[in-house]
Formats: sequence, structure tokens, C-alpha cells
Amino acid sequence: MAKVKSIELTSDERNALEKGQKHGQSAGLRQRCQMILLKAQKLSSQEVARQVGCCEVVVNTWLRRYQRQGFAGLQTRQGQGRRPILQTETDLEAVRRAVQANRQRISLAKAELEQELGKQFSTLTLQRFLKKMVAASSACDDE
Repeated sequence: MAKVKSIELTSDERNALEKGQKHGQSAGLRQRCQMILLKAQKLSSQEVARQVGCCEVVVNTWLRRYQRQGFAGLQTRQGQGRRPILQTETDLEAVRRAVQANRQRISLAKAELEQELGKQFSTLTLQRFLKKMVAASSACDDE
């Protein structure tokens, strides 16, 4: 049987992890906090992996990262994940023009944008981008 890797937590570390597990910004952060808390209870990586729904290698990787970097090591680093197809900084004006020209037909606006920007994307991507922009502009209006 393999040696169970565990960790001893101070009360401050435990409190930070419990807060992260309950109120973390992302599901990934909440899951990572849960992994560390379970490892502190002397559970094996295999048992922790079964409870959180991943593999034991992932559990051990996050445990090592937590031991090296602390709570900050559990945060998702900047630049992780897929880049958005439509960028606010570069594509916003083109999207506005296309939508204003084709207010009732988003599929026509999409086709126009694909040709102008040289990017392929779905209608749903355009809808999400528009929704995000409306939410951002209403948040600015509230301030």
C-alpha cells in the first residue's frame, strides 16, 4: 500500500480553505480547496479523487502546489483557458456596425462579421458577446 501524503494545516490556513471552498470565485477553486481540506483529514489521494470527481494525480499535483505556494497556488492563473473569439478591444465597433445594419437578423450580422473580421464563430458566440457587452454597459450606467 502506498504512503498517504497528507498535510498539517494551521487554523488560519484551514479557515482560508473553508472560506475558499464555500465562497470561491470559480468551481475549480472550490474543488481545489476541498481537495486540500480532505487531504488534511488524512484521506488517501484515491479517496479524495473519488469524492471530488477527478484522478489521484490531479489531487497530488494540487497538494504539491499548495505546499509550495500556499492558498495563492490554488488560484487559477491569469491566461489560463481558451481565448475569446470576439475581443472587446478589437471587435466591438465592427460588431456594433453589423448589428445596427441587421437588427432583426443576427445570422446576417454574423455572416457580415465573419467576412469582415476573418474569424469563424457560431451565432451563439455572437449572442454571448452581445449579452456580455449589454451587461457591461448597464454596469457602467449604474455607477
